[in-house]
Amino acid sequence: MPQDNDNAPPGNPWRGNASPPDLDQLVKQISKRAKTLLPGGSPPALFILLFIFVAAAMLWSAIYTVPSDSVAVVQRFGKYVSDVPPGLHFRFPFGIDTTQIVPVKRQLKQEFGFTTPNANDPMQSPRVNDAQRETQMVTGDLNAALVEWVVQYRISDPVKFLFEVREPRETLRYVSESVMREVVGDRTVDEVITIGRQEIESEALIKMQATSSKYAMGISIDQVQLKNINPPKPVQESFNEVNQAQQEKEKLINEARRDYNKVIPLAEGEKDQRIREADGYRLKRINEAKGDAARFNALFTEYMKAPEVTRRRIYLETMQQVMPKVSRKFILDADSQGILPLLNIDNQQVTSHE
Repeated sequence: MPQDNDNAPPGNPWRGNASPPDLDQLVKQISKRAKTLLPGGSPPALFILLFIFVAAAMLWSAIYTVPSDSVAVVQRFGKYVSDVPPGLHFRFPFGIDTTQIVPVKRQLKQEFGFTTPNANDPMQSPRVNDAQRETQMVTGDLNAALVEWVVQYRISDPVKFLFEVREPRETLRYVSESVMREVVGDRTVDEVITIGRQEIESEALIKMQATSSKYAMGISIDQVQLKNINPPKPVQESFNEVNQAQQEKEKLINEARRDYNKVIPLAEGEKDQRIREADGYRLKRINEAKGDAARFNALFTEYMKAPEVTRRRIYLETMQQVMPKVSRKFILDADSQGILPLLNIDNQQVTSHE
């Protein structure tokens, strides 16, 4: 018969390699051990302690809290029961009810081609070996481009997100990569790198959302944003030179348009001003000529009625207009042979006598 082992742990009710005792002997040994450990030494205290422990364990497993940006999906024996809003809640303990917290109000994102440090979601950033592969794409004109983008999404239906698809986040990565390759493959490399970014983002968003709805992933795509788009490294330097030349071309075109918009409108304005001045002068001369002709016709009519009187009146009116403009006047007699000496009336100073 094997000997007892004195090195057995003190909590073991029997020692050595002997066969365990029967149930009555085991209960007696536990009761004897409890008398030495519990105050008072009475067996009911052990049951009270066990009851408190079980009640605390039940309470601990029955109470749970749902964050404000999430909902809890409750399962009873593995079967879906309901969604629980944020707050403090109770459930059946000991694994009868299980809950999964789903952040339905939080905006999540997935990155393709680059990695954000300290990301909580393992599916947010690409795997180490997939980062370079995800960015390598072929455009519609058979050129290569390195495309980096971000997908921002929310969990719209937590039940579908948990139970319809086995790995919804990983599936979303595959869907996003497939859609982006399709959209980029329909455009030239110049459109992808320069003017077609917004169209690519809009089309990719629509197609990703349609595919997610078809797969019943319970995900709503909020935004698709392109980050860095570059040509492959062997041709990147040449491509940058081409882009620089295009930018210089656009710069010169814009400067020429600026000068054109500055000079041409000014010349147009001066042309219109000159034309209006010429039209005004033309109308003025025409109206003056018409007025002179009408005046001449009126005088001629009066002259035909009384030639001598009209001739005399014209002479007097003409002299009335001319004489005030003459500074020095000389009056000559028809019978005199020379100029009569006249008093210089214009420069005479008149003195008054008191």
